[in-house]
Amino acid sequence: MIAQINNLDQIIIFYIQTNCHTPILDKIMILATMSGNKGAIWILTALLLLASKKTRKIGVIMSLALIISFAAGEGILKHIIQRPRPYDVFPGVQLLVAKSTAYSFPSGHTTTSFAAFYVLSRYLRTYSCLFGLLACIISFSRLYLFMHYPTDILAGIVLGLSLGKVAIWIYENKLKKLMHLNPDHE
Repeated sequence: MIAQINNLDQIIIFYIQTNCHTPILDKIMILATMSGNKGAIWILTALLLLASKKTRKIGVIMSLALIISFAAGEGILKHIIQRPRPYDVFPGVQLLVAKSTAYSFPSGHTTTSFAAFYVLSRYLRTYSCLFGLLACIISFSRLYLFMHYPTDILAGIVLGLSLGKVAIWIYENKLKKLMHLNPDHE
């Protein structure tokens, strides 16, 4: 079963490598990946939300989601699973971005993107399609740029959505009570 999944992973990423690249898409995917590096676009969004009293709650929850998703994916799962990156297994593929020193599974870009998306779509429903599209583009960029396998992305989506939900639960059931002790926080 694992061999079949690995085989399907390889078929998909090599299909993308041989059939999807164009000069314009190359630039778009590099930009998408750069915006997702270390969760940059999502951290910036959280900071903007934290700056306004009206959206501070969303900023707090989103920050919590980003911290949890980074810790779970980058801090724990990657080190347990230790899956090599596609470019380490297939070194002949020309890369458009620098290699990462982290393992491949799960995709950190995807995990943080979907954790942020979950929180944002819950509280800012009007913009949920925009946030979802951005999360999908960042995630696809990781396949396009040969940084991850499809199962790394799929695991990142599931993990991110789950941890976004966990962050909301933690806020609603634990942090909210603590923050009410100091009325300036909400």
